[in-house]
Amino acid sequence: MENEDNLSDEFRVHVVVPSKPNPILEKRIVFKVYKRRWLILFVLCLLNCSNSMLWLTFAPVADQSAQFMGVTLDQINWLSIIYMVVAIPLSFGTTWMLDTLGLRITLVLGSWLNMLGAVLRFVSVLGSHVSAAKFPVVMGGQTLCALAQPLVIFTPTKLAALWFPEHQRATANMIASMSNPLGILVASIFSPMIVGTTNNISSLLFIYAVPAVIICFLATVGIRDSSPPTPPSASAESSNSEPFLEGIMQLLRNKAYMILLLCFGSGIAVFTCFSTLLEQIMCVRGYPNDFAGLCGGLFIVFGIVGAGFLGLYVDKTKKFIEATKVNMSLSALACIAFSVVSQMRNQRIALVVVCSLFGFFGFSIYPVAMELSVECSYPVGEATSAGLIFISGQIQSVIYILLLQGLTKPMADSPFSTCSAGGDAALSWRVPMLVMAGLCSAFTCCFVIFFHTEYRRLDAEAQASGKKTTLTTCDSMPNRNKTNSDDPPDSNNKTNSDDPPDSNNKTNSDDPPDSNKTNSDDPPDSNNKPN
Repeated sequence: MENEDNLSDEFRVHVVVPSKPNPILEKRIVFKVYKRRWLILFVLCLLNCSNSMLWLTFAPVADQSAQFMGVTLDQINWLSIIYMVVAIPLSFGTTWMLDTLGLRITLVLGSWLNMLGAVLRFVSVLGSHVSAAKFPVVMGGQTLCALAQPLVIFTPTKLAALWFPEHQRATANMIASMSNPLGILVASIFSPMIVGTTNNISSLLFIYAVPAVIICFLATVGIRDSSPPTPPSASAESSNSEPFLEGIMQLLRNKAYMILLLCFGSGIAVFTCFSTLLEQIMCVRGYPNDFAGLCGGLFIVFGIVGAGFLGLYVDKTKKFIEATKVNMSLSALACIAFSVVSQMRNQRIALVVVCSLFGFFGFSIYPVAMELSVECSYPVGEATSAGLIFISGQIQSVIYILLLQGLTKPMADSPFSTCSAGGDAALSWRVPMLVMAGLCSAFTCCFVIFFHTEYRRLDAEAQASGKKTTLTTCDSMPNRNKTNSDDPPDSNNKTNSDDPPDSNNKTNSDDPPDSNKTNSDDPPDSNNKPN
């Protein structure tokens, strides 16, 4: 129900404690869903998008950037690589910050680092002359932006857990997570358009700095609390119940989580290789850079669309395991198809279709897998469980890229090559592509066969609501609305906040069947039956 200040929807739950109660969840509590959660989600999306735009500012205009700053292409590439170098060691500190210091401090700090880095980059290139000091200062600004990335990219799972109810968590995580590839897409399109042939790098950096300043102001002023005064769910009330180091040790002993850590981390590495090496793979077979850019754009766009559909489906069905296994299997098939088609000439339509399907099935897994990591590791903090998977993906990405590059061989004759670096760039990618497809398939099979887990967070919430606790695995997905025959038939009925706090909402045979008031925003409760 909406309260007087029109800030939240409220419903009261009377807890019936099971035979082995969770001491954290064992209490009567009023759950509230605050409307300002959408403002926090909006600010996080803008910040995530801005940070990824700053990450790949120079990649689409590498030649012009090198000429403008008087450096080599390898040095320009380091403006993007610095993000990966910084992310691995800083990620452990970020998970501790989110679970210990809270959401607000982490996001505000990330927005300030993002803004200061963007402004420093712009200030460093003011003036038309080439200066030896330009590149080091730009690198300093880029490093500040890289420091902000883990603070931003680890936040979606934590935000969804603390501010959103059970039926909106996967959708909120999907929206926040997919804003990062959206920023990559924006940078890939607008950087060449802004620079054009005029080599106006100063205008490019100014245009990208303006959103960073505005977002920093919105984050500082608009995000007032790390968590809502009243939690939206029982699991949000017990968030961060495990100390950071103890949580790490629990994760390392969790077999299901370790399988997810390795297998999904491998999936992240495969997608990083695809995005990083796409142009180099395709130019050898005569495909121009603009077509490679089109395939990369379709990969991201269809990935965002797929994530939208999958997030809504999982929010309604809670079939995290089934959705992840099916999509990982289909993305492995798409990876195999890409490894074959990319080594053929004049297959533009096939490449467009394969890249689109690769993104639709593969990219969309990310937010659902992050939610699954929380479900199989609860009550460990959300930032810790999701953060370690991101770290695994970054480490495996470095290993995969070095491995695939090491497996390339110079081609004796490449008459159709469109690679800009000439003969030295004409490398055979046939073996590396088959190895990438093999790694993707092997880890997918391991995940499909060996990954089984309980939905620990959902089960804890079911206990808190007095529902029957059930083992929820890939093989059996029980209906969570069914209650134990020994439980009171309507002990978990949601009531209007105007009801007295000690009402158990039990109906007597003389009461009318609709005497229990329900929140108008909630779906009908199948347990609201009279005695």
